[in-house]
Amino acid sequence: MVATRPVDFRRGMNGLVALVASALAADPYCGDVFVFRAKRLDRLRCIYWDGSGMILATKWLEAGKFVWPPIRDGAMQMTREEFSHFCWPVLTGQG
Repeated sequence: MVATRPVDFRRGMNGLVALVASALAADPYCGDVFVFRAKRLDRLRCIYWDGSGMILATKWLEAGKFVWPPIRDGAMQMTREEFSHFCWPVLTGQG
């Protein structure tokens, strides 16, 4: 699930977990990946429950910005394929 509005990146993992539950009305422990962006569009943060703990990944671009989907509601669903194309190559340095 992608949060389409920017978040304050001073929020840590607990703040993002609370945001998923309150603002996105989702269960942060369901196994979905939740993706957030900073206002400047050069930072991306993901949280994911892997069954034994919460994972927080942050990507901070040295140059350029992430291309972000148009803002509609507070969140949008992405398929695994869309997420892989959008995010995974960037997170692993393959993009």
